Amino acid sequence: MAQHEIKCRFFSQEDLLGSGCLDIGMSIEAAEKAMLAYEAGDVLFPEKIVQIFNDETQERINCLPATFKSDKICGVKWVSVFPPNPVKHGIQNLSAVIILSEIEHGFPIAFMEGTLCSNIRVGTMGAIAAKHLAKKDSETIGFIGAGEQAKMHLIAMKTVLPDLRLCRVAAKDPAEEVTFVNEMSAILPGLQFEQANSDLERATRNADVIVTATSAQAPLLKASWMKPGAFYSHVGGWEDEYAVALACEKIVCDDWNTVKHRTQTLSRMYKDGKLTDDDIHCDLIDLISGKKKGRMNDQERTYFNAVGLAYVDVGIAMAMYQRAMEAGMGQDLQVQHDMIFEHARLKDWVRV
Repeated sequence: MAQHEIKCRFFSQEDLLGSGCLDIGMSIEAAEKAMLAYEAGDVLFPEKIVQIFNDETQERINCLPATFKSDKICGVKWVSVFPPNPVKHGIQNLSAVIILSEIEHGFPIAFMEGTLCSNIRVGTMGAIAAKHLAKKDSETIGFIGAGEQAKMHLIAMKTVLPDLRLCRVAAKDPAEEVTFVNEMSAILPGLQFEQANSDLERATRNADVIVTATSAQAPLLKASWMKPGAFYSHVGGWEDEYAVALACEKIVCDDWNTVKHRTQTLSRMYKDGKLTDDDIHCDLIDLISGKKKGRMNDQERTYFNAVGLAYVDVGIAMAMYQRAMEAGMGQDLQVQHDMIFEHARLKDWVRV
């Protein structure tokens, strides 16, 4: 290796999948470790940088950095969110890349496809909440929404709630339900699936676990559909009527202080004076650390809302990097061979 050579490892989505990185058990361990590290003051987590290109459609690219001081790794997620993409162009609305650098010399060590990690993190946070807030013997799960986040949530929920046997799904377009069932039944053949033909009540009424994962900004889920003992994982922005939260005995967030300043149902309730700080049971870290208790009986309705903590993405990305390196996946990228003025041919390349 030349004295001033800098290399990093590139991992495509296929490299990460082929390494076994779609492993919710691994991501739960990484996420819990990251949250405990953050609570201990071992994580640098600056404010994200948001660049919005269209105020009406909220097309944007976000830059979200975090550093794990003990691990001596700094990472950043560069994520684009373009809501019109599916309808306008027939392509996904979210894509991401992640860069990891070591902080001894400050050089990059990995450039990774990040959409997989980002989606896994969302499902993982719901699964961690379910460990503490859902009934252990939950058998039925109902979805409003049938996209990538719903699919990842189903894998995550089945990981922590192995007794799940029936999945109902409702989407705006019944064709999305067909795709959901076809794809997920191949991955989870032990589950029984029911398409609700866009009937949201049919998908969620009397389910042990309810997940809303849509881009709709409307009170879709009704409190009357949520039976005693149900656990609700709220993924998006505004997906349920206020009465859902008011009917729940415990409300938990990934970070309430962040949630209440966003546009989720809970933040809308907070701004409207329908919810106070005292109405929030705790943040998820308090369940992980044991400071607070989760579900206490089979009759409690429980509610989880995650706004997204990018340092958790970086923590999961670190675990994925290790897994992929151990599997021998990816390829080397040469960032530089020599420093600029060491290049023998520089005189042929410079333009003056």
